[in-house]
Amino acid sequence: MTPPIDAHVRLDTHPTHPSAVTAVLTGSQARIALMALEAADWTVAADNVLVLARIDHEEPYWARDAAKHLSADGITVEITPRLREAMDEEWTWANYPMPWCTRSEIREVSNQAQKIHDDIRHGHLLIHAHAHDGHTTVAVGTYLHRGGKSVYLHGEDHLRQVADTFDSPTQALLAFEKVHGTDMRPGPAPLTDAERAAVEARATLDLGAAKPGPHRPEPETVPVYLADAGDHDALLDSFLDRHGEFEKWRTWSDDTTHAIHESQTLRIERVHETPAHETAWTVAAYETPVSDRMWVLTATGATPAPVLQDLLTHLADGDGWDTTTGVPVDEKMVTAATQPLSDAGWKHTVDGRWIRWTSPDGNVGVQFDAFTAQHPNQNLATWTVWAGPGPDRPTWAITASPHTPSSLLAGLAETLAHETGTHQAQPAGREHRTSLATSPPATPMFTADPAVSRSR
Repeated sequence: MTPPIDAHVRLDTHPTHPSAVTAVLTGSQARIALMALEAADWTVAADNVLVLARIDHEEPYWARDAAKHLSADGITVEITPRLREAMDEEWTWANYPMPWCTRSEIREVSNQAQKIHDDIRHGHLLIHAHAHDGHTTVAVGTYLHRGGKSVYLHGEDHLRQVADTFDSPTQALLAFEKVHGTDMRPGPAPLTDAERAAVEARATLDLGAAKPGPHRPEPETVPVYLADAGDHDALLDSFLDRHGEFEKWRTWSDDTTHAIHESQTLRIERVHETPAHETAWTVAAYETPVSDRMWVLTATGATPAPVLQDLLTHLADGDGWDTTTGVPVDEKMVTAATQPLSDAGWKHTVDGRWIRWTSPDGNVGVQFDAFTAQHPNQNLATWTVWAGPGPDRPTWAITASPHTPSSLLAGLAETLAHETGTHQAQPAGREHRTSLATSPPATPMFTADPAVSRSR
């Protein structure tokens, strides 16, 4: 299993620019995150501080895209609530000249314009001359790469496009002069308001406010069961991006997302905006698309991101959710599921119907209910993984029914026994309160035929 990268990225809105985004990097391997962001056209403003400032005002969208890729690479990403709100905002350009375009098509047009702007800014596209055609700015230039093609540019900011190409600068300048000779001016046009704002956003960042200081300690490496919950929504989005065999569905209220395998026999439910101690994830497996559940697993909202990541990875590995139903769980199944815990020296105790394995530090445990295991036709919570004071007062918990595959449970046990994650320590002088559940999390309704609508 690939070890986690010791890098933490905190994304936030720019303190002065209305749409720009900042990234503050910490961790011994922060350089890896920095190089990834630089490759996505983020600008380094100071040591481990970057800014994304664009002329199309789509910074929140591309910041979300960057967060997905960083998370997929094993880098911890934190998104502040105010940036999250900006990411979720729906808007479009007023009086857009191409009203037939969808929102995604508008974004693609503006992204192409952004690439032209970036090529000019980085010196990859040399502008020979510009003019005003009575409606907008036009220009002619030559790429210093891409085979040295010369281009005729039409428009400004998010509407700038390549309107024509030429094989040489001479051909391009002659054609440009023929049309715009009287208005032709050497070099690039003066900066637009949007371009000036982007320059200022990259140059005037209040680094005192952006840099991590004593009020925000660097994240520490901890056992995986003590790691931060991270961004569960980004985790699901990254999983869906990498696994096309799962299709994304949203409920009519947008409160819940379903990821359904192409076979229709494995379904993942993610309930958004869920309190930390309540069920936020439900995984259900079926023998056929219309049969009853074979098994069900739930996880609460505070479950650490690395634990969920490993769980999703297992689910994506072929038919890893297959199991045998109709027979009681036997000792062999229990031993297979918990062998990694025994090998790691976890304390093993028996208390009536409860069999427990507890980590050496006492901060996490796995509990098997021998009574519910004797009812194989019911999807009762037979397995409980908890962190915190105990299974009845967990900081986070995972429950699983009797026939949850032993291989999946063993993989989860392996993660708990050996993996690490990161935890953002609370600033000195501030009290941190953890909301605790008063009872084990309940299993939500997850029907064989959910009333959902496609959103992919």
